Amino acid sequence: METESEPYVRLASLRQLHQVMADMNTARSLADTLQTVSDGVVGALGYEMACVNLVRPDGDLVVAAFSGNSAAEALITGRVGSRDSWLRRLNMGEQWGDLVFIPHTEGWVLDDDDVPQWYTDGPAPRFEDEWHPSDRLFAPMYTPGVQGGSSGELLGVISVDRPRNGRHPGAWGREALQMYAFQAAIAISNARLRANMQRALVRLERDQQALRASEESFRQAFEYAPSGMAIAEMGGDQHGRILRTNDALCRLLGRPASAMRRYSFSDLVHPEDIGTLLRTSAEGGRAELRLGRRDGTYVWVSLRNSVVADAADGPRFLLTHVEDIEERKRRELQLAHRASHDSLTGLPNSAELRSRLSGRLCRRQAHAGALESLDAAYGHPAYDSPVGHGFDFAPGAEAYDGYDHHVHIAAPEEGRDDGTKGLAVLFCDLDGFKSINDRFGHNAGDAVLIEVARRLSRGVRDGDTVARLGGDEFVILADGLGKADAQDLAVRLRNEIIQPIRAEGRAVRVGASFGIGWAHCGMTADEVLKSADERMYVEKRSRPKQHRRAG
Repeated sequence: METESEPYVRLASLRQLHQVMADMNTARSLADTLQTVSDGVVGALGYEMACVNLVRPDGDLVVAAFSGNSAAEALITGRVGSRDSWLRRLNMGEQWGDLVFIPHTEGWVLDDDDVPQWYTDGPAPRFEDEWHPSDRLFAPMYTPGVQGGSSGELLGVISVDRPRNGRHPGAWGREALQMYAFQAAIAISNARLRANMQRALVRLERDQQALRASEESFRQAFEYAPSGMAIAEMGGDQHGRILRTNDALCRLLGRPASAMRRYSFSDLVHPEDIGTLLRTSAEGGRAELRLGRRDGTYVWVSLRNSVVADAADGPRFLLTHVEDIEERKRRELQLAHRASHDSLTGLPNSAELRSRLSGRLCRRQAHAGALESLDAAYGHPAYDSPVGHGFDFAPGAEAYDGYDHHVHIAAPEEGRDDGTKGLAVLFCDLDGFKSINDRFGHNAGDAVLIEVARRLSRGVRDGDTVARLGGDEFVILADGLGKADAQDLAVRLRNEIIQPIRAEGRAVRVGASFGIGWAHCGMTADEVLKSADERMYVEKRSRPKQHRRAG
């Protein structure tokens, strides 16, 4: 570096300093930047040795780069000095702007601290501004944009030793070193920023690769899942619209993927299962319902829903898993049917008969409180009926009780046909059936029971119930009949039964006795059946024994 006694600085020196700063700011890595800073002090600023001490994350300073003396470089590169020791050095000596100069007359107190240091040999100074081997000069580096020492964040310290001209730097040399330290801090910060950005880019690329791998895994799991999968919109005008389906769901419903995108699950669900679908919570809800196939049939499925949302709480979607449970449902229905139906004839059994009958009846006691309230409100018994304290019906009418939302059952009056329509209970007992079992065996008896069940079922209306009570006893529940209608039905069914029946290769005949009872609220199912049974025995005893089979 030129001496300050010269009136100008040579243009070549400025060009050299400019090139060093350019190299410092274009270094490819932080390590390269630090070494360039160190080399620039020696190459452009005219010092024999230079050292860059970098602040570590823990606050201590490590020797990160060294230039000018290979032996000293090998001795101290990588060594660490404590932050306290460095702050002690920066707070003593002479302040040359941002620079700190510690003359040999004061520096001896630092000989035993833990800051890595070196010594150059040479004679003692002969004049006042000559450099002593024990003199120390430091150029602190602070965060970019901050000058003036302690107000900024310390990034590191440049240590220099022995100017080539052997003299203390003058005003221009000090300014040049201070400016160089400021530019070095910018270069180091930029290098760290680039390093952080590179690490961030590496992490981002790694995350993106992981995301792509996750998306591909999801796509494959979605597309090739053995059970049905669908993605539907959530919220907005298109809520529930199917966006995507896998092959398994398309095969299950017999619909192509392009056609599935025109529907929502509410369009495909069985009308009776709409309520089940609507009650299913979107947040992890589950339901068992029927979905429509392309051929018009329905399949039982289990739906499980979960919500998919992006990290920024953006568009949310409903991921629906659709499992075919047709076989399980069929087994369940079969088991339920076996529990409620006769294994021989396939008709509802005694338990199912009582359940259906009880479902149509209400007990008088259940409404006593409501009736007493009505009596008190009107000041007199507002209702009267042949059943007791209940409801009075006009002929052929049914009354609706707002207290329990039950449609009450009326019965024709005893002894006359007043036109009232009610729930007729026809109790049927076969005549002559025991002799068939005794003469031809139980297989023949079973064949007769099966045929009687078929004839009874064929002879009633849709919605009527034909049940096997047990043995050779059958019961028919027929709603909305008057007395004459019930009697006509009994005659028709009896005429059907007495026709010859093929059993075990021969024709046999049985007769039938019918008793007609009437169900009405206030009775139990057993009371209704007992009433019809008693009337059947009355009818059976009223006919001569020899006429019972043939009618």
